Amino acid sequence: MSGLEELLARLTPQPEKVTAYRGDTYVAETVEQLERLGVDPAAFATGHSMLLLKPDAIVARAVEPTLKWLGDNDYRVVAADRVPVNRHLARALWYYAWNIASPERRRLADLLVDISDALVLVVTAPADPLPVPVRLARAKGPTDPRRRRPGELRHLLGRDNYLLNLVHTPDDPADVLRELAIYFPEPRRAQIIGQTSRAAAGDAGVAALEHASAVDRAGALAAELYAVTPERSFDHDAALERIRDDLAPADSDPATLLNTALTHGTPVDPWSAIVLGSRVLPMRAGTGAQTLRPVTATDWTETFG
Repeated sequence: MSGLEELLARLTPQPEKVTAYRGDTYVAETVEQLERLGVDPAAFATGHSMLLLKPDAIVARAVEPTLKWLGDNDYRVVAADRVPVNRHLARALWYYAWNIASPERRRLADLLVDISDALVLVVTAPADPLPVPVRLARAKGPTDPRRRRPGELRHLLGRDNYLLNLVHTPDDPADVLRELAIYFPEPRRAQIIGQTSRAAAGDAGVAALEHASAVDRAGALAAELYAVTPERSFDHDAALERIRDDLAPADSDPATLLNTALTHGTPVDPWSAIVLGSRVLPMRAGTGAQTLRPVTATDWTETFG
């Protein structure tokens, strides 16, 4: 077993993820850079996570509630950045899961990435037997709205929608290594690694100042994004009415109407297409597709104790 494989085996409970990530360029970039800067990759990945506020979170004006929820739940923001999104970033993030996405879902996701840039928060939290990314993924709440519970971030933010779930976090420390290199180029990663090291090495006062500075930056970036991204309704009926106005159909089934328009590139209001499509179009491909399943806190404790 190589050194990278041994590292990954400590950072994920999934052997299949170790196999997939041992040849992943993003993982290799982050591990090499952390080691070159004198930072233990395992310590960094278990002690930090990231929270992506997707374009739908910007439309929903969800940044401020998210920042408050993080503070209320003892997560400290270490860094914040505005990140341009496009179809390639989406495929990089979900490369090992999107083979089960339906063609309809991929079309909707490609519309969503054009709605707005995203906001990425790098966070840490007090020591605990569970790594920070595992805790945050659990506290964020599931993708399925029916399974969300009070106290979870997605429950707080509302918008009970499977596709428009507003936020994304890494499942486990191995994902932290990979996603850090997806979001940030090497010079910015170096700055973030330096910020996290200073916060970890300093006293509580230094950590509090770093957190306050990062929160202020996140708020300023949110204001920039809000200024160029209109707030829109998540209401299915309003979206259907807009799509019918755009396409002026006789009396078509909404799913057929929208899917035909998207397949043929017929101009429609993108946001209304996303909201409507997320309710009436299939989100998963047919049976037989394989993917890396999401890691849970139970998976972690059963594997590592």
